[in-house]
Amino acid sequence: MARPMNPTHHKLAEKLTILNDRAVGMLTRIYNIKKMLGNPDSKPSFFSDKALEPVIRNIVRKFPNVSSSSHSSAVGPIKSDIIKSLSLYYYTFADIMDLKDHVTDLLTTMDASQVHFDITLNFDMTRSYLDLVVNYFCIMILISRVEDRKAVLGLFDLAYELQSGKPEDSFPRLGTMIVEYDPPIKKLSEEFIPHSKCLVNALLSLSDIFKRRAQTADIWRASQSLSLLADSAKIMMTFESEMVQCEYLSLDAMERWIAVGITLCYQQLQPSSPIATECYDLLKQALQGSYVISLCRDEVLLLHPFIISFFEGIKGFGKKVSEIKDLYQQTCQNTPIIHREKRKFLRTALKELATVFTDQPGLLGPKAVYMLMALSLARDEFHWLLRHADSNVPQRKANTKTHSEDFVDRQIAELMFHVEELRDLVKKYHQVMQRYYVQYLSGSDAVVLNQLIQGLSLCPEDESVLLSSFYSSIAGLTVKQVEENELFDFRGLRMDWFRLQAYTSINRAGLVLKEHKDLAYHLNTIIFHTRIVDAIDELLTDTSNLSIYCFYTSLFEHQFKQCMEFPAQHRYSIAFPLICAHFMEATHELCPEERHTIGTTSIQYAHWFLKEMSEEVNQVITAICEEQCMLADKLLPKNCASLIAVNVNKKKAKTKVPVDKEKPGDESKRKHREEFTRMDKLHMALTELCFAINYCSTINVWKHGFVPREFFTQHLEARFNKALVGMMMYNAETKEIAKPSELLNSIKAIMSVLQSLENYGKSFSCFAWWVISVAFVIIWHNGLLIIIIISN
Repeated sequence: MARPMNPTHHKLAEKLTILNDRAVGMLTRIYNIKKMLGNPDSKPSFFSDKALEPVIRNIVRKFPNVSSSSHSSAVGPIKSDIIKSLSLYYYTFADIMDLKDHVTDLLTTMDASQVHFDITLNFDMTRSYLDLVVNYFCIMILISRVEDRKAVLGLFDLAYELQSGKPEDSFPRLGTMIVEYDPPIKKLSEEFIPHSKCLVNALLSLSDIFKRRAQTADIWRASQSLSLLADSAKIMMTFESEMVQCEYLSLDAMERWIAVGITLCYQQLQPSSPIATECYDLLKQALQGSYVISLCRDEVLLLHPFIISFFEGIKGFGKKVSEIKDLYQQTCQNTPIIHREKRKFLRTALKELATVFTDQPGLLGPKAVYMLMALSLARDEFHWLLRHADSNVPQRKANTKTHSEDFVDRQIAELMFHVEELRDLVKKYHQVMQRYYVQYLSGSDAVVLNQLIQGLSLCPEDESVLLSSFYSSIAGLTVKQVEENELFDFRGLRMDWFRLQAYTSINRAGLVLKEHKDLAYHLNTIIFHTRIVDAIDELLTDTSNLSIYCFYTSLFEHQFKQCMEFPAQHRYSIAFPLICAHFMEATHELCPEERHTIGTTSIQYAHWFLKEMSEEVNQVITAICEEQCMLADKLLPKNCASLIAVNVNKKKAKTKVPVDKEKPGDESKRKHREEFTRMDKLHMALTELCFAINYCSTINVWKHGFVPREFFTQHLEARFNKALVGMMMYNAETKEIAKPSELLNSIKAIMSVLQSLENYGKSFSCFAWWVISVAFVIIWHNGLLIIIIISN
């Protein structure tokens, strides 16, 4: 009898980790190839060469059967240039083929091992497995969208054969892969027939979590979700959940897992399947939340039409096709309203959380999960809005709102700002959170873990060693380590727990994880606590990364312009340059060539946003200065003379002389406080904009530091100097200028406005003191007005 293979020899955890990272890298590379080949400026020049057009057409028509003998005359002279230009593209496809082989081997191994997937128990195992399936699906779909893929591969192989005398080694298999996956969904669904059992079990474990996360805003309000003040008696208590890591799991990710996974395992929807009803109900729930899913960045998939076109070719799926068509129309009409209400709720919820955590930062310890849940939900709403606003949807009925109106959110900047505010609070008070969770790990988690370990009746040696190492890693933690700024590193512990999940989730395991649920729940909680201690930046990236805006720059600009047009949103405008700092998180080490492009984009937009904000502030200040100059002008002696003349004429004239009703000071009179003058509105706008400028001292974007107040002061100084020249009112024809006394009066009025800027924030105090320390000496000499600025 053959001895069963040791589960440690499969190395499932290690392979899932490595292959997922590599899949994301390959997805990034194929995305860039698609964009470069689709752009005439970056496309290799020989694709537009008239002499090569017949060669390329012949290669595409006969692909993958490429013959070098018939095209040697046209390709031979430039074969070196072709190889050099297309090598990156060709070997990316070859790397994807290699990745495909490894993914297929791993999925087969997991099927043979009969791995039990349950997101609430082996969270890391299930999440990595579903991520790998979806990433693999996205890669194959994206490959099919590269229009010149056959021309690139065939032309490279042709040039390679002419240079080396033999075809490139991987081309035969590569050509077969390209042909077989055109269209890709048919081949993919055939591939996943043996994997359907494991995949569907993993998806069904999401059912309860997905239903709870996909609730509407009305249900959130009724249950007072995300509110720390709903039950003040428990405000100091730690959030407890058996599946704490699932609480902030991305709803976007779950929708992709379910929609892609069940589509690949469509056999489970057949009436003969015992879980057909459960699978179909779960699929419909996912299809009700979105009609566009992301493949990679701004490359999206219209989900319902894709599934409909696939199901139409399957016998017995006619009823499901008609149901999904109806569901598509309902989703297109209802989901924009549902998500608009969600964003409205989240604005209030995040604002409340930020206010409470700012006032009591100690609550970031016990209530960290609330913060992560809020950030995750908000991030999902940003992603949903961007990919749906930029996609084509079917025509609406006449009595419904248009597509453009459904996706206009004039208050999106406020939600952005509160996301950044919570992120800043976490970074500012991270040591507070570390102190809390270090004590929690050593004082509570370690004790409970030891009790659970002692309660195990049978535990193999390998599993026992890992469990003992978990206990020893957290039992000795002390607050002194935090106070001494010791660097914590629990990556080894987390990887060991991932390995243990793999060992205990396969068939015939010595220690079966699903039979020890309390142990699994507690270890998942420990992992969450360790991530807060040593990987808070990674947690924030997982829950609130908005680097997606780098690929929706037109919508990013539009939302900023909307923010600047709506005075009530001015104070939140600083969120836009802050989000530019997220852009570099979209890069991957397997695609280093895009780092410079994305980094440059982030710097350009951060600079543009700050420049526009500074211009807006300066326009408001200029308007206030103009108003103050007009008021100061009314107090000049020349305007008083007219009033004296009126009083003199009153005594002489028998008839009643009309009197000008408006006098200096009348502008301050108002019947009630709700009556807003233009000056009131200007000061309100200035207050909001100065709040934005003063919100942070420095914004770090791709190793560059932006200082918002420097943008403001530089623009204001330049405008102030121009204003001095303009106030002279020099007329080149008559050689006339303003009276020195009137000019001095206007300068004093402007100085009073600039001096008042320190009331709007500490950042402006330096500029205000500069204004105060400036003295003006005005001299009239030989018909010229000379202004001498003496700085003390």
